[in-house]
Amino acid sequence: MIEAKTDRAKVLAQNLVEILATYEEELMALELQSPAVGPLRRAVGIAIAEACYVITDHGEEQVDWGPSADGQTRRTG
Repeated sequence: MIEAKTDRAKVLAQNLVEILATYEEELMALELQSPAVGPLRRAVGIAIAEACYVITDHGEEQVDWGPSADGQTRRTG
């Protein structure tokens, strides 16, 4: 089940990268004319970077990042 969700997240992230990459290129050109567009271009770049991270992440390691299902704190060692 986790693998199916991870695969779906990767597909959605790939779609997001494909859509935003075009906008980022346009914003880079627009930023040369209007520097006020810079923060928007950087935000789009950050969204692309985050989506790329989801695409390349192994997914299984993320399970340990969240709280346990029973609400108990995990202890190692």
